[in-house]
Amino acid sequence: MVAGLNASELLELALLLVGVGALSGFLAGVFGIGGGAILVPVFYECFRLAGVPLEVRMPLCIGTSLAIIIPTSIRSYRAHYARGAVDMDILRQWWLPVLVGVIAGSVTARYAPERLFKIVFVMVAWSAAARLLLARETWKFGDDFPKGPLMRIYGFGIGLLSTLMGVGGGLFSNLLMTFYGRPLHQGIATSSALAVLISIPGAIGYVYAGWPAAAHYPDVAALQWPFAIGYVSLIGAVLVMPTSLWTAPLGVRAAHAMSKRNLELAFGCYLFIVGGRFVISLL
Repeated sequence: MVAGLNASELLELALLLVGVGALSGFLAGVFGIGGGAILVPVFYECFRLAGVPLEVRMPLCIGTSLAIIIPTSIRSYRAHYARGAVDMDILRQWWLPVLVGVIAGSVTARYAPERLFKIVFVMVAWSAAARLLLARETWKFGDDFPKGPLMRIYGFGIGLLSTLMGVGGGLFSNLLMTFYGRPLHQGIATSSALAVLISIPGAIGYVYAGWPAAAHYPDVAALQWPFAIGYVSLIGAVLVMPTSLWTAPLGVRAAHAMSKRNLELAFGCYLFIVGGRFVISLL
């Protein structure tokens, strides 16, 4: 028995995570989201089965997701960059505010209640889904991004909310870029670069945030499953990373082969479904 699970149950969990890795990598390429929006709900179920305490389960999912996003987002970004689809001007404006937002999110994760992570996840996922599924060409903030403080506020918000959700920033940057008239394909490509900026400091921040929880819940640190360091599960990362790296370029090719509207509908349906999972757990 490991973490209260027998050998067959452990094998089922391991195979599930390997499969999820393949799917998350593909979605990282298709949607530019780093795969976190699928990893967090699935990790939640896996860690529930492994007996991880409810109080630390959601941040453990998010921290592990951010760690896994690191190699996936790097590979996805390189594939999109090779196609010339990344908006480097936006990256230059956002990199510092995004980093500050990630730091703020990591500090918040150290003290925030478990329900906060779920509420943030649902609110953002469903807002983005509504924008994509009910899209109208007239739903715009402007024809181009603003200059000055508002752009920095946008960058800070992307970093903060992405860190609290365990995603690579694609949900927010995709949404913003479509509101300012940018093509979704360009938003996805630029999001893959933001995911690199968010995932590396974000994962480190969740290791930091999880140290007090490991002291308060010694079983989390002692579990052979999920082998947690702070709020990052090493076994979850090891099982998911290889297949996610393999499938990320396939997702990039699929994204560039799809029409704008089909891409919006697919992304919107996906976000609505994963948001609904956490609405159920909040009831």
